[in-house]
Amino acid sequence: MQTIWAAQALLPAGWASEVRVEIGADGRIASVQTNQPQEGVRVGLLLPAPANVHSHAFQRAMAGLTESRGQDKTDSFWTWRRLMYQFLDRLTPDQVGAIAAFVQMEMLEAGYSACGEFHYLHHQPGGRRYDNLAEMSAQIAAAADTTGIGLCLLPVHYEFGGCDRRPLAGGQLRFGSGFDAFLKLHAAAAVPVAALGDDAQLAVAAHSLRAVSPDDLRSFSAHFPDGPIHMHLAEQLAEVEDVKHHMGARPVQWVLENMPIDERWCMIHCTQMTGDETRRLARTGAVAGLCPITESSLGDGIFDCRRWLQSQGAIGVGSDSNIRISLTEELRTLEYSQRLRDHHRAVLAGAEKSTGRNLFEEVLRGGATAIGRNAGKIAVGCWADVLALDTGSVHMWDRHGDAALDSWIFAGDDRVVQEVWSAGRHVVQQGQHVLRSQIAARFKQVLTALRDAL
Repeated sequence: MQTIWAAQALLPAGWASEVRVEIGADGRIASVQTNQPQEGVRVGLLLPAPANVHSHAFQRAMAGLTESRGQDKTDSFWTWRRLMYQFLDRLTPDQVGAIAAFVQMEMLEAGYSACGEFHYLHHQPGGRRYDNLAEMSAQIAAAADTTGIGLCLLPVHYEFGGCDRRPLAGGQLRFGSGFDAFLKLHAAAAVPVAALGDDAQLAVAAHSLRAVSPDDLRSFSAHFPDGPIHMHLAEQLAEVEDVKHHMGARPVQWVLENMPIDERWCMIHCTQMTGDETRRLARTGAVAGLCPITESSLGDGIFDCRRWLQSQGAIGVGSDSNIRISLTEELRTLEYSQRLRDHHRAVLAGAEKSTGRNLFEEVLRGGATAIGRNAGKIAVGCWADVLALDTGSVHMWDRHGDAALDSWIFAGDDRVVQEVWSAGRHVVQQGQHVLRSQIAARFKQVLTALRDAL
């Protein structure tokens, strides 16, 4: 049994003082009591820790290396993608494992407790299968075993190079499988995930309307009757036009008319939707998996979060390309994008809650749904996914309640995160992951080996 005592904590009913949280040996919250004497690990401010709903871990190693325009006068997502393919052709399984461990460590230090890894790097360069079909999945699971992050592994079905069903080529060959082969790969991935803690789980993803056949997409829910399903959707203008040309409808329109979308689905990005599409998709219960830093970096567009939340939609945030891993910056970028579009302030504030409070609670709820994790609140029976902020920080000094959350998100940064627990595993202490030096040293070795890749 572990005990945490917090001077203030955000509980499901709101802010409370002198809160004692007991964590059982199973990693779940065993009791929550207010107005209690100090004991155990003492913290200033305790919050539920959200999930990072969307990550491509391997891309962290190329962060900062794609900011030159090159020969294209209109650099875009598509030119960035070509560089990404060039980079990934060099990656070995051991390198992928080292990168994933570093990424997960940074996520935990930023305040995330769990990660949905949208994992499509399955095969060897050229598409040859590893002897163990799930070799790369095993590397992601091994990284989670090292870091202690709560893992939701999402092996990705990826079969075609576009809506015209052209075959995969170049770097894409490492991703691809026919549907029957993917089912075998997915089953093999269950083995390393099962070896992790009870809070780890295996889910599934369809890459996009571009990469999976319409027939397979229509039957995806039936093939995978349990757990979350993720998919990229309506991210780029060129994607919208390609889907319209080959499938006869805009991406969101096609999905709504052809697939049984419900709360099991997490649709990633959704930056290219009409107002009507936004309202209709929100009402299905699907979570919008938003990655504001990456969407800004790639010039994707602005998700209509105001209209989505007004339609009772759920949201989560993810770090996607992992160009920068910062929970506060994802939230801040999301809110500021709405302000720039609408020419207003505090666009996502609630009627009785501040901008930071409303955003944070929405992300807690949607993130837990998106990865099928019983978390996102400090309540008995939930996984003990919690974070503590340093109230001695100048950014947090003498701030309480909603003002404290707003100060962290809009005035502070991730250095304010002091302690993090994931399913009761106390993995961040005094602002650093407990294995930071070893994990960072291994990551540096990978960067040295890959420095000529781009």
